Amino acid sequence: MKLNTVSAIPGTLSFINPGNIQPLGWLKRQLTLQAQGLSGQLEEVWPDVGPNSGWLGGSGESWERGPYYLDGMLPLAYCLHDDKLIKKTQKWIEWMLNSQDAEGWFGPQHNSDWWPRMVALKVLMQYADATSDPRVLPFMQRYFHYQLRHLPERPLSDWGKARAADNVLTVLWAWKQLPDDDTLPKLARLLLEQGNHWPDFILHHLPTGPVNYFSHLTHVVNVAMGMKYSAMHDDVHQRRERLTEIQRCFSELDRHHGQAQGMFSGDEWLAGNAPEQGVELCAIVELMYSLENLLRIYGDAQFAERLERIAFNALPAGITADMMAHQYHQQPNQIAASVAQRNWTYSGDECNTFGLEPNFGCCTANYHQGWPKFCNSLFMRAGEKDLACMMYAPARVESGDWKVSLDTDYPFNGDLIFTVHSAPEGEKTLWLRIPSWSRGTRITLNGNTLPNVSTCGYLPVTRQWHTGDNLSVTFERQVAVEPRQHNAVSLYYGPLLMALTPGEIWEKIPGGALTGDWEVRARSTWNYALDVQPETGAEVREIHYQPSGEQPFALASAPLTLRASARRLPTWKVVDNSAGPVPNSPAYDAMSCPSTITLVPYGCARIRIAEFPWVDGRQKQAEAH
Repeated sequence: MKLNTVSAIPGTLSFINPGNIQPLGWLKRQLTLQAQGLSGQLEEVWPDVGPNSGWLGGSGESWERGPYYLDGMLPLAYCLHDDKLIKKTQKWIEWMLNSQDAEGWFGPQHNSDWWPRMVALKVLMQYADATSDPRVLPFMQRYFHYQLRHLPERPLSDWGKARAADNVLTVLWAWKQLPDDDTLPKLARLLLEQGNHWPDFILHHLPTGPVNYFSHLTHVVNVAMGMKYSAMHDDVHQRRERLTEIQRCFSELDRHHGQAQGMFSGDEWLAGNAPEQGVELCAIVELMYSLENLLRIYGDAQFAERLERIAFNALPAGITADMMAHQYHQQPNQIAASVAQRNWTYSGDECNTFGLEPNFGCCTANYHQGWPKFCNSLFMRAGEKDLACMMYAPARVESGDWKVSLDTDYPFNGDLIFTVHSAPEGEKTLWLRIPSWSRGTRITLNGNTLPNVSTCGYLPVTRQWHTGDNLSVTFERQVAVEPRQHNAVSLYYGPLLMALTPGEIWEKIPGGALTGDWEVRARSTWNYALDVQPETGAEVREIHYQPSGEQPFALASAPLTLRASARRLPTWKVVDNSAGPVPNSPAYDAMSCPSTITLVPYGCARIRIAEFPWVDGRQKQAEAH
């Protein structure tokens, strides 16, 4: 059996219906925490999605918050097969479907913005995929015909113009099921024409540092949504011509605004690449959704790697381990989450605290989609009969004649066990992804070792599959040092960004929400330079793994810890209530006496340092003598 990887899966990939990928292991625990936590309680504690919502026929908030909330709650409910949550979401669906008038318009009548309806359409699309409710497709078709009639004289503007790709996505979903309706591709092309042309802005007009003015083009959530714009162009024309353009856009954003956890910065507006700048939680979940669709359209392994980096690092870091509170902004180097003035581009003093509504309420409504949609993207259909494992987390998938489970504690370890419970007749392909960080990949099929795989990308394993087949995969991980700005470094172990934890002191904010608003401060010293040698990398003294616990991203039970050599750097101080800019490296001011520091997965540490100055420890020892 030959095993050769490709950078992208050829042919057509498609999402598997919500509910057909069931989480297992740590992912099921994480999603259950979400269902029992703030997500599952939000209607009872936050009036904006309570019974008076305009999206339930009330006189309350009638713009984006109801649809945002449902865009995460609906996939969460069906992912967990949670009858209580399904019942909660159903009343919203029924109100939407019953709100449509004879022309096709729907939603709260006192709100005429195109934008919130774009989110509502995504909700209805997922609902139809999960339930096959026959009302949804004709409902959406009537609305799309309404759009085509009215957009020429009432074109997209503001948020709708910036986020037109989300509207296009749902139009194309309908077109695949209604291929004879030629108004749908016309509408998709019109929406793209009226929307912001994101590649032109990113490749030719992108600011190279923090932005100090409002523009829909520099609003970080808009940028995150806009990253699917080129893919929608390709999808409407049924081609794959813009992949290089998308990759160039990511490169430009990484170059000028990139952060170690896989995101580009934006503490409301694009904020440069300094690790003391923040990134909004809305941007994290929206970039994840853009990447999930880029992965579906292009099948390129680079998108899966970025998606894993964000999902396993940025997403859990912005939410408490019990899923009861969240931040508006997180910082890669975050030495306090407190009410204080910081050097944000545009945000309030409370926006990196953990709570119900720290700063604007958009994140309170919108963050719920992150984990459920990630779960729903772990596997995809490849062509008519093949199955592709796009990212790795414990789950069981049912798609056509395929029934496969993946038992793993990945990303906390590198061992995967696939068990085939049923498979189609004849030779079929199960696609696996070989990460670029793997230093060696061992694969066994029913106990027999397969040839070594030395290159990254997607690997087709093609054979006649049988019930009971067992495919084991082990990725060899090493601590990797990646360069950052000012010659700083970050450490990775597999897909996990590792961060210094100085310990955490949690203090409840008086008069906060019933669910709890919290400030968090460092328990001990944070200003260290890592010992790094040019030939061998960071001086890691110990790596310890323990199986993930009931709260997979809790600091107290972090599944992975590294012990590394470092030296205090007293000249690295607090500036504007944040860690100051990372000193240039080599850090000659570092103390000569080495210390041992503990690093944990970034997603487990709400107070942390993730971008470090460094010093050559051997040189320091020589100076000491």
